[in-house]
Amino acid sequence: MRDKSSRWLWLILAISVLIRIVVAFYLGDVVDAPPLMTDQRSYHALAVRLLEGHGYSFDRPWYPFTPADTPTAHWSFLYPLFIAAVYALFGVHPLAARLVQGVLGGVLLPWMVYRLAKSALSPLAAQSPLPGRGERDEILALLAALVAALYGYFILNATTLMTETFYIVALLWSLEVGLKAGGYLRDGKDIPVTLTLGLGLSLGLAALLRQSILPWVPVFFLWLLWGAWRRKRLVPAVRTLAVASLILVACILPWTYRNYQVYDQFLLLNSNAGYAMYSAQHPMHGVNFREFDAAPLPREWWGRSEPELDRDLMRLGIQFVLDDPGRYLLLTLSRARAFFEFWPTPDTTLLHNVGRVGSFGLFLPFMLYGLVLATRNSQLTTRNSLLLLFAAFYTLLHILTWAMVRYRLPVDAVLTPFAALALLDLYTRARRWSSARVRDAEVRLPGT
Repeated sequence: MRDKSSRWLWLILAISVLIRIVVAFYLGDVVDAPPLMTDQRSYHALAVRLLEGHGYSFDRPWYPFTPADTPTAHWSFLYPLFIAAVYALFGVHPLAARLVQGVLGGVLLPWMVYRLAKSALSPLAAQSPLPGRGERDEILALLAALVAALYGYFILNATTLMTETFYIVALLWSLEVGLKAGGYLRDGKDIPVTLTLGLGLSLGLAALLRQSILPWVPVFFLWLLWGAWRRKRLVPAVRTLAVASLILVACILPWTYRNYQVYDQFLLLNSNAGYAMYSAQHPMHGVNFREFDAAPLPREWWGRSEPELDRDLMRLGIQFVLDDPGRYLLLTLSRARAFFEFWPTPDTTLLHNVGRVGSFGLFLPFMLYGLVLATRNSQLTTRNSLLLLFAAFYTLLHILTWAMVRYRLPVDAVLTPFAALALLDLYTRARRWSSARVRDAEVRLPGT
């Protein structure tokens, strides 16, 4: 079964890569494709400036508050290095970056979903009437990988010059490691060193790709500590989390030092949290959040250092909430629409509409059905609770601050194994129904 499963997995990964290569060629050797994904301009420009020896800066005034030829910390530090490495090898061609990322993402994302499904939900496959337990587990994991390979927005974002794909892969890796660590604690065993190192490194890479993962880290660690406390395994859990925390800090600390050298002020990582809070709560939205509209910077604030702007914009954004909590509540409700949007809209392109409907719109019913199946199994409540906790926390975090469809994609990836569980259950029911129909037909045959 293992050899057969490996062949199926390789086939799924090959299909995943092929689809992404086709989409990459369709988008072409231009930066602004598809439209509305304007962060591509920033990552492309930063990569070019890095190659030219100018560091993290732009050659002209840049969104949202960076003057020309001035060091910036607003964007991910790690991702422009990846784009710059591709450009160094193949020349400054966005298509080259799309193809390299499409190949890597086409392999890594379905593979990580496959691993996550095996760690989290494989025992639930026991409900299937397939011949063997191992075969049931493999089919569930392979279905999850197939869903990830065909998921419309995963395909689209794998071929854009943005952090989504690599960030999701790092996040899934951390969750898979967390599930395995929890399993060792439940069995009364020490957590292996490899898992400890993997936990710290996966979270460190995720933070360098998008610092919005950082509020989740304490919740994640508390989940592990809670499970360890229940099984009287608190000491090994604390030891693991201490080492993982040191690795996470080691990933961030060089950039904190860089920021201090540049600004002579403390800035942990990126300078985008304050602006996100300020722009998302700005009175210009009224009570209807417009995710693609950026609030203007107060005129008198131009030219200030990014650490100052980050802190002061965060305070101003919070003040917008305190000044009118009723408006903030209505604005937050409107952000839920922006976060969960899966239907076509007239204010976007055909490609976005097809991707949106062909991903969350298509698989949402299966995700919800799979969640129902998973939560009905009391023995696996703790095992699945990490994934459910992440989905709830990350959703709430963005609805309360800044929400748009692509910020939901990490949640989609975490829920993909549940969609696979639903598909397996529906197949099981269809098979039982078909077998029952055959038996009934045999009973009705003359002479039987």
